[in-house]
Amino acid sequence: MEIEQTGLKDCVIIKPRVFEDARGYFFESFNQNTFEEKTGLSGRFVQDNQSLSSYGVIRGLHAQAGEFAQAKLVRVLKGEVLDVAVDARPSSPTYGQYIAVKLSAENNLQLYIPRGFYHGFSVLSETAEFFYKCDNFYNKASERGVIYNDPQLNIDWQIPVEKHEISEKDLALSTFSAL
Repeated sequence: MEIEQTGLKDCVIIKPRVFEDARGYFFESFNQNTFEEKTGLSGRFVQDNQSLSSYGVIRGLHAQAGEFAQAKLVRVLKGEVLDVAVDARPSSPTYGQYIAVKLSAENNLQLYIPRGFYHGFSVLSETAEFFYKCDNFYNKASERGVIYNDPQLNIDWQIPVEKHEISEKDLALSTFSAL
């Protein structure tokens, strides 16, 4: 497992070691001991989630607040997404900054998103199966969000505007500055 720093404090890209041969491939997608040793971050996950989305779908930007805040380890099982993490920790030196990383079934990259970040993704392929591990349980009352087209963040989702597929719930989210 290789760890690549992203420029946002505690948010890292994980590149697993893939073993390929004529039969296919194998890789260890997560090892808690290796993760903690290489990053110095906790990797105790309690909930797994998976979604299927079609081209143009933008999900997010989502987070949970307070005692239900979640760190996530995300990856793509099929297809390709542009994954976005926004640092919303007021005391962080990278507060208000974001990164965007292409994750795909082909590159096997994973993104670790710490607690205190907003997270979202856009689907760049015909469909995408997205998988993520969470270090805390979901709590509906703790949901928070930032609108995907926030003018301060100015995220390029790499999808033409006329192709955006956004849920009604996500269209109702507030701006980053309203936090």
